[in-house]
Amino acid sequence: MEKIPTPATQKGPSEWFTGEVWFDQIYRGQEPSRARVNAVRFAPCAHTAWHTHAVGQTLHVTEGIGLVATRDGQVIVMRPGDTVYTPPGEWHWHGATTEHFMTHLAIWEGTGDPNAPETTWGEHVTDDEYARADRQRARP
Repeated sequence: MEKIPTPATQKGPSEWFTGEVWFDQIYRGQEPSRARVNAVRFAPCAHTAWHTHAVGQTLHVTEGIGLVATRDGQVIVMRPGDTVYTPPGEWHWHGATTEHFMTHLAIWEGTGDPNAPETTWGEHVTDDEYARADRQRARP
């Protein structure tokens, strides 16, 4: 058994995020484990850019209200206790609503191949794409 050192909190880079985003690396498994877990905190309106994961991603909300949206227009409103899975290769983004902070655990796996990216980042979400998704939270 060992206590794993806690890396410093990092600000989400502007290439990957819009708005104020901070994350803590909770776990980064060493081979043969490929598990990855980050706690990610989004200020209101903050969100990721479009991206995919080679082995999929699971999000588990611990605080606030958030959104996950896919290229085909599906939007899921996330609240504390909700868990959302995006399969490998699915383009999506996630973040806070306009009126609430949101914290989630981001859980994914490495590829096992140092030449294959775990995450592929795309363009930033447009203001219209974000506004369209945020309107979903008011619907039952």
